[in-house]
Amino acid sequence: MTDKKRDVLQPVDDEAKRLGKTLVRSARYGSLATLDPLDGSPSVSRVSLATAMNGAPIFLMSQLSSHCKNLITDARCSLLVGEPGKGDPLAHPRMTLIGTAVRIPEGSERTFMRSRYLRRHPKAALYVDFPDFSFWRFEISRASLNGGFGKAYAVTARDLTTSLEGVEQLAEIEEGAVAHMNADHVAAIEKYAAMIGEKETGWRLATLDPEGLDLTVGDRIARLWFDRPLASASDLRPTLVSLAKVP
Repeated sequence: MTDKKRDVLQPVDDEAKRLGKTLVRSARYGSLATLDPLDGSPSVSRVSLATAMNGAPIFLMSQLSSHCKNLITDARCSLLVGEPGKGDPLAHPRMTLIGTAVRIPEGSERTFMRSRYLRRHPKAALYVDFPDFSFWRFEISRASLNGGFGKAYAVTARDLTTSLEGVEQLAEIEEGAVAHMNADHVAAIEKYAAMIGEKETGWRLATLDPEGLDLTVGDRIARLWFDRPLASASDLRPTLVSLAKVP
């Protein structure tokens, strides 16, 4: 009589989905694994990350890099996100995304991604427009989420994707809304940071999406989730005002 292998995977509940999304949204960088066309060996590089409004990871890289050349030959790749804190690094959440990378062509999508990326990584303005640099979008097929010891989940792309249905116009107003908040509502942004337990000052609003805000200070990124997703772009202003009024 053979022993059945114990299933170590936990059911993917709302808490696990939120954790997975937070790991992607708050990641400054990740470890990108590509396939070396020479012999199919895995090759891992570090890339700086931002996200599309639906939560897809976005990265910028030079065509001169080996990982870019690898992706041009074979778009299959994986991306590890999740930064270790104090103590045992294996006790901290992390997630491996599995999928393909797609180069973003010149046009409105690239312009939008460039703006979001630079608000996360302003120093990249020095080289973002060099002719050999291009933006890539990671298209998630599935993911392996490890929330710490005994917390393993098999996550789907749908679990990590933010729906944009009904809020398509949010992309059109985002840059102006972010600039307005950073120029005229610094106190509100500081309050948003305090609401999620941040004690440091000097926070700025980097990006927004239907489910929340990404704040930055120096090299740090923090995520504030809305109580409920925006139903339309017009919900943004009253939501931000309401958050600023929370005692």
